[in-house]
Amino acid sequence: MNPRGVELLVEPDAEGAARACATLLGAAEGDVVLTGGSTPERAYEIAAELRRDWSDAELWWGDERCVPPDHEWSNYGLAKRALLDWVEVPPIAVHRIEGELGAEEAARRYDEELRDVSLDVILLGLGPDGHAASLFPNSPGLEERERRAIPAEAKLEPFVDRVTMTIPMLESAPLLVWLVDGASKAEAAARAFAGPPDPAAPASLIRSKNGRTVAILDREAASLLTN
Repeated sequence: MNPRGVELLVEPDAEGAARACATLLGAAEGDVVLTGGSTPERAYEIAAELRRDWSDAELWWGDERCVPPDHEWSNYGLAKRALLDWVEVPPIAVHRIEGELGAEEAARRYDEELRDVSLDVILLGLGPDGHAASLFPNSPGLEERERRAIPAEAKLEPFVDRVTMTIPMLESAPLLVWLVDGASKAEAAARAFAGPPDPAAPASLIRSKNGRTVAILDREAASLLTN
């Protein structure tokens, strides 16, 4: 465990990191939050192979782009193609962020849907700028403490409006898992998992408040953490 309270799990390559993440997802029950971007796709494919019955889980998303669910940029769409379309028994519920309604309305609906929900497992990715979900460096949303989901403006491509869970929601689960791979994420990983809390690196602000925070990285992403 490093000084910032994160359990580091370093795998030799991206495939190993994806498999380690898939193993955790395969055992996850209750309310499980998935992430988007390109990094988790392989983990979802492996999780679908490892676990055919997801009937004891409900799925949520940490953030979403404001596009239709079948759009190539949709985080839900990624999980559907890589995971949900391949399982034999689907989750008891799939709580999709309705990004096609626009950021304000989709955030309002998602915030209400999350009311009184206790999340169990949260999976997050890490941007090269240190962002997590759609909480970008020094953005006003980092200060939000009342709402569970808020609109967010994209600071990286694709430049479309987004909806994101807030920090209090993301740190509420007893198991918070980060999946990070590639040399392009090495500096961000060092700032997120070994540096001081810093709004310029939003991931550094997010830890499980009452449980474990686990970071699964490949060797390249962990290069500045392990030297």
